[in-house]
Amino acid sequence: MDTFSSSYPYYFLLPLLLLPLLLSMRKNRKGLPPGPPKLPIIGNLHQLGDLPHRSLWKLSEKYGPIMLLQFGRKPTLIISSAEVASEILKTHDLNFCHRPSLVGPKRLSYDCQDILFGTYGEFWRELRRICAVELFSLKRVQSYGFVREEEVAILVKSISETSGPINLTEKLFSLTDRIVCRVAFGKSYQGRDFDVGKFHDVVYEATKMLGSFSAADFFPYYGWIIDVLSGFNSRLEKLFLSFDSFYQKVIDEHLDPERKKVEMEDIVDVLLGLQAHDQSGATRLTISQVKGILMNLFLGGVETSSVTMVWTMTELARNPKVMKKVQEEIRNCVGKKGRVEESYINQLPYFKMVVKETLRLHPPGPLLAPRECMSHCKINGYDVYPKTRVLVNVWGIARSSEYWEKPDEFIPERFQNSSVDFKGQDFEYLPFGSGRRVCPGMNMGLATVEVALANLLYCFNWELPSGMKSEDVNIDEKAGITIHKKVPLHLVPIDYNWQ
Repeated sequence: MDTFSSSYPYYFLLPLLLLPLLLSMRKNRKGLPPGPPKLPIIGNLHQLGDLPHRSLWKLSEKYGPIMLLQFGRKPTLIISSAEVASEILKTHDLNFCHRPSLVGPKRLSYDCQDILFGTYGEFWRELRRICAVELFSLKRVQSYGFVREEEVAILVKSISETSGPINLTEKLFSLTDRIVCRVAFGKSYQGRDFDVGKFHDVVYEATKMLGSFSAADFFPYYGWIIDVLSGFNSRLEKLFLSFDSFYQKVIDEHLDPERKKVEMEDIVDVLLGLQAHDQSGATRLTISQVKGILMNLFLGGVETSSVTMVWTMTELARNPKVMKKVQEEIRNCVGKKGRVEESYINQLPYFKMVVKETLRLHPPGPLLAPRECMSHCKINGYDVYPKTRVLVNVWGIARSSEYWEKPDEFIPERFQNSSVDFKGQDFEYLPFGSGRRVCPGMNMGLATVEVALANLLYCFNWELPSGMKSEDVNIDEKAGITIHKKVPLHLVPIDYNWQ
């Protein structure tokens, strides 16, 4: 008798042997939100995929708008409807305004309490006040208008001097890089070499690593071992030590008593002023805290603005009728002035609809930065316990047919005569988040996006490279802190003669 035949009867016992394991995987979920079965140790990590916002949206179609998953040792609530998002971000905002504690190598990037990821408390509220009053007030944003207009003019000139297709992704990243540098540091540092590479490449690598998952995120007691063995720790540490050196150089330049007096304060000037002078009992900033804020502003500001502009131009290239309509609006409004000044932007309603529609289809952060429940509460009738992480899938909500007609299509006209806005009160549309954790730099970022796009659409007609049709434009995504276009956008600029 062969081996298979002799062991055949034991195969009937296999389900019985596996039954205890299968039962252990079906933990009592009474009172808890629904969710997919999980594997031992890793939980539902295997279901995240390369593009978590898409994977989680697909799971929510089966398990519902509030879904509980286990990522390693971290219970995580996934929110995929406007109604439940309103409960989390509005009704129970105070209970969910805490951020999960960062562990392992990522603590290097936030070695002080900061704006985006800091622990909720008195110091965080003071930082938020600084952002609202000192850094991103309407008056402050408007004061930097000349920087944006000068840098956009340089971009337009460089494009005019180029023939053939250009890498618009690279051009727009470079633009936002220069603007953020000048606003934050007083001058552009492009061309500077870091210890770990060129400025542009280092910024991109840092944002990519911060948007990735480390083992310590999910297995805080032993995940660091995997991060060490994989080289994740050393790569991230080297990157941020290089940034730390860069920020220290910028700060030293600003503190130099022989530094030439400037007419307009940059953000480092403002922060150092707060660091040096205690205002009405407010918390004084240390140099380390100044660096932490700069890291937030710089990495977040460059990424979100450039990505939004790239997706806007991508969607317009795929929808030539929309491109023509928005260009006609801009050119009819501006006339023969040769450039679009920021004062014209509010006179361009259809252009603003185009930007809003881009933010709906391609929100800068498809999953809002994680929150953490601080005390037991009921959400949508389910129990949510302390230390549970919460991810709001704003990408999925903005693509739901429950709230949007033809949700996967680029239709700017859907915002015509609509009161829906991105300021955080319309929960079917939250590209910048909501509640206490709404994006603090929203107005600064939008100012850059709008003046740059308006000038590109005013100054040039845009064609696809030879042989390409609009339906051939690639819209595959690549995950990070923001969702990039996987393939850089190449378009052919044709100077528009407005004379």
